[in-house]
Amino acid sequence: MFKSVSILLVLLTFISCNSPKKESVTTHKYTNALATETSPYLLQHAHNPVNWNPWNEEVLHKAKEEQKLIIVSIGYAACHWCHVMEKESFEDSTVAAVMNKNFINIKVDREERPDIDQVYINAVQLMTGSAGWPLNVITLPDGRPVWGGTYFKKNDWINSIEQIQELYKTDPDKLIAYATRLEEGIKSMDLITRNTDDAAIRNFNTAAALDSLQHSFDPEYGGTKRAPKFMMPNSLEYLLRKGVRTNDTSLISHVTNTLDKMAYGGLYDAIGGGFARYSVDEKWHVPHFEKMLYDNAQLVSLYSKAYVLTKNPLYKDVVTETLTYIDREMTSEEGAFYSSLDADSTTESGTLEEGAYYIYTKEELQQVLASDFDLFAAYYNVNDFGKWEDHYVLIRTDSDSTIAKEHNISVDQLQEKKSSWRKTLLAHRNKRPKPRLDDKTLTSWNALMLKGYVDAYKALQNKSYLNAALKNANFIKDKQLQSDNALFHSYKDGASSINGYLEDYASVIEAYISLYEVTMDEQWLDISKQLAAYTFEHFYDEEKGMFYFTSNKDTKLVTRTIEYRDNVISSSNSIMAKNLFKLSHYFDAPTYRETSDQMLMNVLPDASKHPSVFPNWLDLLENHQFNYYEIVVSGKNASEKLAEINQLYLPNALVAGSEKESDSYLLEGRYPDNETLIYVCVNNACRLPVTTVEKALETLKISEE
Repeated sequence: MFKSVSILLVLLTFISCNSPKKESVTTHKYTNALATETSPYLLQHAHNPVNWNPWNEEVLHKAKEEQKLIIVSIGYAACHWCHVMEKESFEDSTVAAVMNKNFINIKVDREERPDIDQVYINAVQLMTGSAGWPLNVITLPDGRPVWGGTYFKKNDWINSIEQIQELYKTDPDKLIAYATRLEEGIKSMDLITRNTDDAAIRNFNTAAALDSLQHSFDPEYGGTKRAPKFMMPNSLEYLLRKGVRTNDTSLISHVTNTLDKMAYGGLYDAIGGGFARYSVDEKWHVPHFEKMLYDNAQLVSLYSKAYVLTKNPLYKDVVTETLTYIDREMTSEEGAFYSSLDADSTTESGTLEEGAYYIYTKEELQQVLASDFDLFAAYYNVNDFGKWEDHYVLIRTDSDSTIAKEHNISVDQLQEKKSSWRKTLLAHRNKRPKPRLDDKTLTSWNALMLKGYVDAYKALQNKSYLNAALKNANFIKDKQLQSDNALFHSYKDGASSINGYLEDYASVIEAYISLYEVTMDEQWLDISKQLAAYTFEHFYDEEKGMFYFTSNKDTKLVTRTIEYRDNVISSSNSIMAKNLFKLSHYFDAPTYRETSDQMLMNVLPDASKHPSVFPNWLDLLENHQFNYYEIVVSGKNASEKLAEINQLYLPNALVAGSEKESDSYLLEGRYPDNETLIYVCVNNACRLPVTTVEKALETLKISEE
């Protein structure tokens, strides 16, 4: 269907790559329409000579009125190649002259407007077979895409957009016809139908799905056999749960090996805590240096659960160090969490360079660490293995006990050394210019971090983690939740903005349920139910049995997408399906359970073919394939009992509790006067209540016998 335009794209690429270079004239005296925006990414482009506009109805109407093609350029504040293209092209007055003459130019922060990003990234995926950021698309005046790609060099960009403009001028019908075909393709990408096979859940071939996943495992460094290498915490969480349930030591070993190697690698900031977005190599050594809130949020949850299961002190260190980083650099006075730290930072020569803040020369380390250098160099491979270009990215290969034994010191002494190294090197690198901070607050990502703090509190019982979770939960409730139960998506400089997406509702519901399970404060459950009701009213498609990504209150785009494939973050529909499963238990709401089941049934045909993009759905499937428990704690000492329970690895159970009388579905009539009782229920049947967690565990199973 796209053959004729694909040939056109090849020709355009050939023309652009072989055209004569033009002289560059760069200036920063301009101010465009982005100057009044709040997004740090948009503000980065506010002084480009390109006449950038934000995405809004007025600008779109102008394109239609003037019958001009639109350039939609999408990126985010921490994106390295976005910065490169800005410097090479969008700061260049020659490029700007071409863009300003022929096009309406729109800049989009993909984190603020994931709905726009989804539409156009799907279009570029169809046109070129791959997509990423920066994402650059040319559309007709009505917003339908006709051409696109990712990063372009200056001359490639100029010649390509000139060729498209010439085609629009001389033969617009060709572009219009292509736009129509491409629109059909975009709409078909997220096409999902209601599955009427009632046996789909029961008959799903989990063994085949696991076999497919295992074929991609990297036995040496963990993760998958590929580069670049993404962490994929939702996949690891599913594999851990599956390994424990089926007593599959190979699965558990794969997960723990992956967690170990990620924590050892340069991907993890050994000095300041926290993870970068991904590794460019197979051994997790050299990261793409930006730090994203959503990665660190999910990894805190994952490492917390892994610590509960294994009691590996490495995992505890990762959790505590990462949360120290989040508290130090990514948290506002209001308890909100910022979005990201840039990959790039300024070097001594004044240029932006990826990773400049995080890397070291050998001579620099020798000077800063003095007599400790040799031990440090052995621990973090300041050698050929750890070398990257002319610098070192710190990477471990051995455990603390191995290093301590080799160097004839105790593990405790080594821990003291490590603590001293971190303080010394953190102070040293803080003398360098820091990476730029994207200080906008996104509701969905905040909810992921809120859940991370809750999971860390469960595992480590550190009260400060619960306090941080509560502060953020109240921030979302007070600032982002409206009186009609609608959520805002973004918050910056004291102002909430942008109508919430399904990801916001799904993530907040999930986080609030988790918060209820550690606080027993029923307001979090009640708000979750109210948010779920709102999503049914404004996002749900009865015919498909799925939820749209955008509300029916939002302005229509080329298509209204349904996000159901899991990625580095679980899809909004998979999180929502899990939420409805849990809420059906908490509120005795059969409709929620029926909807959750239908959603799962809908995706299982695709999951059987491509399980790697459905791990969160497969995790939900576990709730159906094995016992799923309700653990109810009631009585004056419920908090103490609950703390014990929350320190256990129980992926197949939800928790309810109260220290007073409650009329909620799971607690009504269960409050004893003089003791604290624990009820364990499964499949609508409850065992006799017991008074100790130990006895309750005797009735629980997390693995098959």
